[in-house]
Formats: sequence, C-alpha cells, structure tokens
Amino acid sequence: MEISVAIPKKLIKEQFPQWQELKIYPVAKSGHDNRTFHLGNTMSIRLPSGHEYAKQVEKENRWLPYLQEHLDYPISKPIAIGKPTSYFPFPWSINQWIKGNTLFECPNINQKQLAKELATALKKLQMIDCCNGPEAGQHNFFRGGDLKVYEDQTLKALKTLENRLPVKQLKNIWDTCTSKKYTEKNVWVHGDIAPGNILIQNNSFHGIIDFGILGTGDPACDYAMAWTYFNKEARKIFLANLPSDMINRAKGWALWKALITYDDENIDFKQNARHTINVILNEEL
Repeated sequence: MEISVAIPKKLIKEQFPQWQELKIYPVAKSGHDNRTFHLGNTMSIRLPSGHEYAKQVEKENRWLPYLQEHLDYPISKPIAIGKPTSYFPFPWSINQWIKGNTLFECPNINQKQLAKELATALKKLQMIDCCNGPEAGQHNFFRGGDLKVYEDQTLKALKTLENRLPVKQLKNIWDTCTSKKYTEKNVWVHGDIAPGNILIQNNSFHGIIDFGILGTGDPACDYAMAWTYFNKEARKIFLANLPSDMINRAKGWALWKALITYDDENIDFKQNARHTINVILNEEL
C-alpha cells in the first residue's frame, strides 16, 4: 500500500502525542516489507506495507530485546508498538535509530574484511539459544526452512527464461543446491542478510537491522549474500568453514531469488538478479 508521510504524522499525534513535535520524514532507503520514517534524531517509525508483513511487529517486539542481550553489536530495538486504525489497518512500531550507513551507501568497503566480520556476526546470532523461537514458516516466507518450498517457482522461472539463459545448467545447479536437507539443530536466522540491512561505521561492520523475517531453522539463507554481493575472494572468506551442503543451499537461496526477480520492475532488483545469475554461472566454469 502507498504510505505517505501524512500517515505516520497522524499516527504519532493520535497515539504518541509526546513525540508529535519531532520531525518525521522518510529514510533515504526504505525497505519493501515496511516503510520507515525518521522520528526526530534518535527514533524511527516502521509501518508494514501489507497484511502479510503485519505479524512481524509483534515478533520483533518479543524477540529482539532478547537477542540484543546476547549480542555485542547493535540490532533493531523496538521502543513502542502502535495500534491499527481505520486509515492504517496494521500494528506498527517505533524503534531506536542506530547511527551508521547501510552497506548500500558504502561502495568502497573492504569486502574481505567485511566478509570476515559479517560471518563472525552471524555465528554470534546462531549461538544464542533459540528454544521456543518462531520456526520457519509462512510468517517469514520459509527462511530457515526447506528451500524446496520454492521448487515450483524456480522451475516456472526457468521455463520463462529458457530462451535467454542456460536453463539446463541452472536446473542442474538448483538440483545440487536442494539435494541435501538440513539435519542439524535449529538456530536463529535473520532471513534477509543484504546490503540494505547491514550497518557500517568507520568502514567496518557495525550492526544489523530489519529482523522482520526472523525465524529459527537452517541458517543457509543468511549466506546468500556470498553470490548477490561479495566478490570471489570475499565469498571464500564469508563461506569459510561451512559444510558443503550448507554452501549449496545458500547458493540455492540466491539462485531462486535471482530467477524470480530476473525481470523485476524494480531496476535495482533486476540488476542484482542478473549479476547474481552471472556470478553463479561463472563459478561453475
């Protein structure tokens, strides 16, 4: 849904009048699942863009304070939850604003250094006890679950692209990626490790934001950035010490997303999809 700045201004005035004098304006790069606005200099307003994202608010409010207690780097921190209204029918949240630039805004970052730092950060997240945490499912688009849930989508995309891509080769890669299921214990999964959700300070990793599709299960999906972002040398560092089957599943997550967004109307999504496909194909040479 379209969410203009008038909506968060009205919500704050009605539900949190103590903050109504603070300046409210869109963040430079808002996400797809949610629209985010600055609330003064130290807070942000996060509004789900559709009903399928609305349950993320309660999940983040429950689990992010717990995760932050066990992490030595900052993550999204909920401050308050807003109620649905007639003009905005979903729960919404106010979060603490974490200073830093997203990786999108840092094109000259040292990729090898970042790969090591991010891999370490993910291991710390995975080490936190996830007992009673939300298992992968519809609520988080099956991040952490069995990649084969997207088999039909992948095969359909390959059929659509058969005149433009080496689909037999890509199908073989997909089959390898999905050939072995995850059998280890469940761990915490962020679900959307991507440049827009990684914060940088002083040219180094600083924190992670946007835990809307948080869940527990197989962490392979959190390593898809090896093909969507990192160069060859950094990719090896990022994936170091991971078992081969997990690396394959991580590649599968990157491949699935790239195939279904290959002709996306969003130019950034489309360009990244084509970059990812090229990286995966060149890796096979």
